[in-house]
Amino acid sequence: MVDIYILDLLIIGLLLLVVTLGSGWITRLPLSFALIYLLVGMFLGSEGLEMIQLRENNVFNAKVLERLTEFVVIISVFSCGLKIIHPMRLRVWNITARLIGFLMPFSILGLAIVGRLFLGMNWGEGILLGAILAPTDPVLASEVQLTDTNDKDELRFGLTSEGGLNDALAFPFVYFGIYAIQDNNWHNWLKDWLIIDLIWAIAAAIVMGFLVAKVIVLVDEKIQKKRVVDESMEDFIAISAILITYSLTETINGYGFLAVFVAGLIIQDSYRDPHKPMAQLEFIERLEKLLEVGTILLLGSILLWQPMLNYASQSVIVIVFLFLVIRPVGAWLSTIGQRPLHSHRRSFHPATRLLFGWFGIRGVGSLYYLAYAFSHGLKGEVSEQISWITYTTIVASVVVHGISATPLMNWYEHQVATKISVPHITVNELEDNSEN
Repeated sequence: MVDIYILDLLIIGLLLLVVTLGSGWITRLPLSFALIYLLVGMFLGSEGLEMIQLRENNVFNAKVLERLTEFVVIISVFSCGLKIIHPMRLRVWNITARLIGFLMPFSILGLAIVGRLFLGMNWGEGILLGAILAPTDPVLASEVQLTDTNDKDELRFGLTSEGGLNDALAFPFVYFGIYAIQDNNWHNWLKDWLIIDLIWAIAAAIVMGFLVAKVIVLVDEKIQKKRVVDESMEDFIAISAILITYSLTETINGYGFLAVFVAGLIIQDSYRDPHKPMAQLEFIERLEKLLEVGTILLLGSILLWQPMLNYASQSVIVIVFLFLVIRPVGAWLSTIGQRPLHSHRRSFHPATRLLFGWFGIRGVGSLYYLAYAFSHGLKGEVSEQISWITYTTIVASVVVHGISATPLMNWYEHQVATKISVPHITVNELEDNSEN
């Protein structure tokens, strides 16, 4: 009898071949690659052929999911950083500051209120649910992010920078929720949370991401002046930068996700040869797509119909509020008075603001935070409740956002973006304008 592992490899190989050769057709359809991976994962998983298993004796192995999603997220946030040109031009970050500084806390609080009023959760459980589901996903949102470093579209820039940052900056709220569940007397831990988990961890991540990236670029350029490295090995500099930055930052209790995003920004801006970070970006994006396959396959494989049905009504409440109320309202409020950099308009086009609200894609980041909460004390009935609501919300996002991303972005680019951009202005003039 053929080993299950060998059959898994065969099916995954066939899947990769089919989606690769069929990508020309798939990209023209209102269909995402993630949706295909999800369906195949369900077919191979616990409710299908049982060829992929993350459960042993009916016990879910959260640590495997945590480590896999952790690696996928650090690869993806680094990719987001590499896509952003001239990160030191502070004016371009105005929209990002609004999305991170207002929209994300607004989403966490909104979900916490929903959990409190409709799901029977206490405030700690509601905040943890909000922190898990509030971050948008940098892995599954590639269709709505910057396409390359010459892309000046502010909708894509905002979604890219938001995806790169909020998967890191949701961490303090995850800790807050875990602490509140373990000890409902906030006075016992709130001061430590503010000093260590909020101020120190964020500051340490920013400093470490900057320093490690600068050192790696300096060492790389110095050595290659004396002897050029093997061309086939050069792309591994990007992987080394990710792993070194992440591990050193986590060692000093900083947020590794944030540090890796900062490192991507600094590496993009620091090389004298602009082709170097571009080559790294191309390599990282290919790796990211491969890791996406494995992660979404695993998500599909762990889904179980009965518990999803048990929590279906609660999941629907969360999905409706998150997709149709909390995110859209928060995005609309966040963009009030925001003036586009590359347009004569005094504010964002209404369609742009609506799309900011719609493309709050949930995915691998939420899976990571859920698995992290499991390994840090989340258990019992509330763990079942939060986990199945999270899984169902991610599945809903993969379906509805996956189906709508291509047609909506095509419509936006043809009907909105081309009409609001400044005519007859060169890229250099745009960059000069963004400095002023």
